[in-house]
Amino acid sequence: MKRSSGVRPCAAAVVGALSFALVTGCSGGDSSGGDAKHSATAAKALSATELKKLIITEGEVPGFTVGAVPAARAKAITTDSAPCRPLVRVLSGLPPVEAPARTDRLATEKQKKDPSAKPTSLDDLDEGKFEEAMHRSLDRDLTTVTLASYDGDGAEKALASVSAAVKDCASGFPAQQAGTKVRFTKVAEERATGTGDGAVAFTATMDSDDGDAAPVHAEVLRLGNNLSVYFTSNLGAMMAKKAYAVSPAVVKAQQAKLK
Repeated sequence: MKRSSGVRPCAAAVVGALSFALVTGCSGGDSSGGDAKHSATAAKALSATELKKLIITEGEVPGFTVGAVPAARAKAITTDSAPCRPLVRVLSGLPPVEAPARTDRLATEKQKKDPSAKPTSLDDLDEGKFEEAMHRSLDRDLTTVTLASYDGDGAEKALASVSAAVKDCASGFPAQQAGTKVRFTKVAEERATGTGDGAVAFTATMDSDDGDAAPVHAEVLRLGNNLSVYFTSNLGAMMAKKAYAVSPAVVKAQQAKLK
């Protein structure tokens, strides 16, 4: 075997000081429309039971499996920076502001298979091939989907808090998850994948021990008095320095169930 001992723990090196639960699923511009159909001024929040009927289930997202959110990924991120709390809640798979009712699921992209690939022991690969195989094996989106329902204009205010936090926390902020310190170095607004009565999407970039950028992506969409919150991580893409985004197939399937 030709690879160095430094490549063997490459997944851990990329995650570095980051909480592993934040980026994995193991045991992790405000636009508005005036669609009257989704007016939320006098609306009452849906119950948790009603939301569970609206969230995606297994078999509804092509290329993904859908199931419960593992306890490790569900561990909340916290920060002492009050303006940034809506962001860490979203990155924890929570609504930006506490809601009367919520429910969630984890959508895991199915492993990409190369039809020409032959089974090979990782021990038989040299360093470059090993690293490539490791990146490929971890290159799949993990998207936490959370639905939350609010009374009155609560959903609008919650979405506005995310928009404000993206601007206020652009230069980054410190956070913690399960006793692990995490440093977000910057937050940048992105174009939302989905549409609704309002939308905010952003990238939060984390520090890693080796100095490489480790971005995660999130999006919050409003339809009437309901929010759909999406948080996507892809460890393989981070390791390979490959761009990725909130999973479009997941957003499309979930928003379709809400309309």
